[in-house]
Amino acid sequence: MKALSPTDSAFLWMETRNQPMHVAGLNIYTPPPGAGPDFIPKMLEAWGQHIRAQSPFNLRPVLRMGMWHWQEDKDFELDYHLRHVALPQPGRIRELLAMVSRVHGNLLDRNRPLWEAYVIEGLPGGRFATYIKMHHALVDGVSGARMMASALAHTATEQKPPLWAQTYGRAPGARPSKAAPGLVEQFQNAVLAGRQILPGIASGLWDVVRPVTTQDWAALPFQAPPTPFNVEISGSRRFASQSYPIARLKAIGHAAQATINDVTLAICAGALREYLITQNKLPAKPLVAMVPVSLHGETTEGGNQVSLLLANLATHMADPRKRLKRIVQSTAQAKQRLMEMPRLQKMAHGMSSISPMGPGMVTGTAKKHPPFNLVISNVPGPKESLYMNGAHLDEVYPVSIPTHYLALNITISGYRDTLGFGYIACRRSVPALQRMLDYTDNAIRELESALGLSSVPVAASAPASKAPTKKRRTT
Repeated sequence: MKALSPTDSAFLWMETRNQPMHVAGLNIYTPPPGAGPDFIPKMLEAWGQHIRAQSPFNLRPVLRMGMWHWQEDKDFELDYHLRHVALPQPGRIRELLAMVSRVHGNLLDRNRPLWEAYVIEGLPGGRFATYIKMHHALVDGVSGARMMASALAHTATEQKPPLWAQTYGRAPGARPSKAAPGLVEQFQNAVLAGRQILPGIASGLWDVVRPVTTQDWAALPFQAPPTPFNVEISGSRRFASQSYPIARLKAIGHAAQATINDVTLAICAGALREYLITQNKLPAKPLVAMVPVSLHGETTEGGNQVSLLLANLATHMADPRKRLKRIVQSTAQAKQRLMEMPRLQKMAHGMSSISPMGPGMVTGTAKKHPPFNLVISNVPGPKESLYMNGAHLDEVYPVSIPTHYLALNITISGYRDTLGFGYIACRRSVPALQRMLDYTDNAIRELESALGLSSVPVAASAPASKAPTKKRRTT
């Protein structure tokens, strides 16, 4: 058995019926030319031969002496984890997203490895989808996306084993293999880790208590205004998504001297501003977003490797150009602080800066004094075309986690020359989520107009066998 890290364990401790802690990926495929109606049944039959799962797909959580561990499931049943379903007629994207919304609200069974894979057929033109969800204790967004991408082929003729049958570089929480350290080395390692962690804890807690400076673009914990997103949630979910050409967003960034991440934050800020205005609930203070920062490039360890920064979204500003400038200032300041810290200090800084959120969620004070208003993630993806059993991967959409007092989550994922925006929310707490798609379109056009750029069609590309339309995915 392998003990989970405190970060990974937290996702198991926080989980409730109304707050499932899994992430997912929705992929849409076009079958290879000449594929018949038996393409999917044959693919599933071939997959069914791989009845043994590799790590982490064979690990289930067990609680020993108050600590969570991963244990290999000796009774692994592929038929439980792999599911074949069909959409009801007429099989539109609307039906697909409605199915994803329902399934994403269901808890994973802790008596089994914490993942499920759905093959969903019934889309127009013979297209099909896969929806794969994994517990956040197993993977974070970046490692999960990399894992799913690495399981796909780079050519239409290449065949790869299914996701669970492949060998991956590192199991959750695993460390580089070497001889077990002695007591002296263990003590030295603990002292070294403590030296890195303690300054991070101190800097994070200082952000919680220090006064706001005259640099009003800085985003500090618990300076965010209360919004309709900062409420307790139910277990029901609603998902909507849409794709945009990366080139279009890069043009905005080039004109404004901003990174693509800053541009996506500004787009989200514009959409959130319009949504709240229509609800007559736009606060006078700017919304604050928590932005996860992946640390996988700084370590070979598995599990969750992430810190965070807080971004001032400047939603109180009507001018989209000024709003983007304020976001650039806010993220630049936060990034500079993180760059000066070693990896463990970054993780400790991020966790400690929002640690008071726990008591606030229990007492309900997080509704009036949220540490931030929502989570906005940007997950890098593959830049080349990928295939599964010869089927071309057309679209990729991330499906993340709403939590109590953070009822809306926006995650952006790249694939080829597009960015897919995935909006997941509590169905009861965030009404009319689909309107965020129109507001996202408007936010992009507003930025282009403010920067003197000519607008281009919103859609990344036209859906197969249809006239050019917006590439919109909503329930």
